[in-house]
Amino acid sequence: MTDGRRITNIDALRGFALFGILLVNILAFSSAYYGTGIQPPGGRALLDTVLAFLISAIFELKFYLLFSFLFGYSVTLQMQSAEKAGAAFLPRMLRRQVGLFAIGAFHAVVLYYGDILTTYAVLGLLLLALRGLSDRAKIALAVLLLIATAALWSGLAFLQWNAPAQDDTALVVQHVEIALAAYGGSPSAIISQHLLDIRSFLPLLLLLQAPCALAMFLVGFVAGRRKLLQNRDCYRPYLRRAAVLGVVAGLPGNLAYAYATQFQAGTSLETACLALSILTSPFLTAAVIAAMMMAFDSGRIERCRGYLASAGRMALSNYLGQSALCALIFHGYGLGLIGHLGLAATLAVAVALFGAQLLASQWWLARFRYGPVEWLLRAVTIGHWPQLRAD
Repeated sequence: MTDGRRITNIDALRGFALFGILLVNILAFSSAYYGTGIQPPGGRALLDTVLAFLISAIFELKFYLLFSFLFGYSVTLQMQSAEKAGAAFLPRMLRRQVGLFAIGAFHAVVLYYGDILTTYAVLGLLLLALRGLSDRAKIALAVLLLIATAALWSGLAFLQWNAPAQDDTALVVQHVEIALAAYGGSPSAIISQHLLDIRSFLPLLLLLQAPCALAMFLVGFVAGRRKLLQNRDCYRPYLRRAAVLGVVAGLPGNLAYAYATQFQAGTSLETACLALSILTSPFLTAAVIAAMMMAFDSGRIERCRGYLASAGRMALSNYLGQSALCALIFHGYGLGLIGHLGLAATLAVAVALFGAQLLASQWWLARFRYGPVEWLLRAVTIGHWPQLRAD
């Protein structure tokens, strides 16, 4: 098979990662109770409880890691592109990271406080600084980052376990009610609430998401340098073993995390299981990669692969589009449905939204070379306006 097919597989994998990220992010848009450990008024139906458990076990953190792995992999593709164009790689990438940060800052302030683009922009600079390390050193550093992060959260769990018990429910509910009013209000109220939520989210970003993302950047960079996902002879013999090992090593820890998140929220057990998930989620992410690569190479889902690849080729536009549509559906920018839909209905909206993105992505790329935001970021990267329309 050609290298072009291998690149299509990478795009399709990125498109699939977009779906997983949407399933998690839409929960934050649809309910101010998400992540607080407190049930919304009236509790949850049994179906919603089951779905929340599955989202925690299979999607939370895992698809963020998948997206991070693919970001690291894509940096090597950018390096190859610069080399083919005869352009200096470092100035290109520095401009790209600055552009990515600016887009992410707008996204965080206006649309979604849990933005990942600003984090990727900063961590991307660290990846560039570390690119000269040997592959073995990069993998060792990635493992060290994951172990250190898990150890930190294990320590926090121990401190939490020994601390005097206190009930902050009333204070949390008060904050939730303020957020609900803001997100259902005017654009200025929404932006003000985003700024508050960004400050609240920052410790989690620095102590969890950032080190885990950098670890996967490094792993993805090594895989990209070796063209692992572009060389079928290289990866094919290991796919089944990777899938089995990933499930065996990754699923139990993430089932424990899901149980603690859904039924022991706010306790030291939840924090301890988060530490366990940090160590085991990369294995489950590897199983997802292996399973999807087997599916793509089987030839049985060619049409699906094509749709996912189109979405993945314009992943930045689709990621921002997901936030924009969710903001229009759930916040005061549009319908203001935050707090009005159950979890099952919210996930049905996510599936419909992503289905629409698959169709729209294929339509767009049949006419244009890049997604609209990709085109803008590429202009910043290469220093001039690239041709947008397809020949």
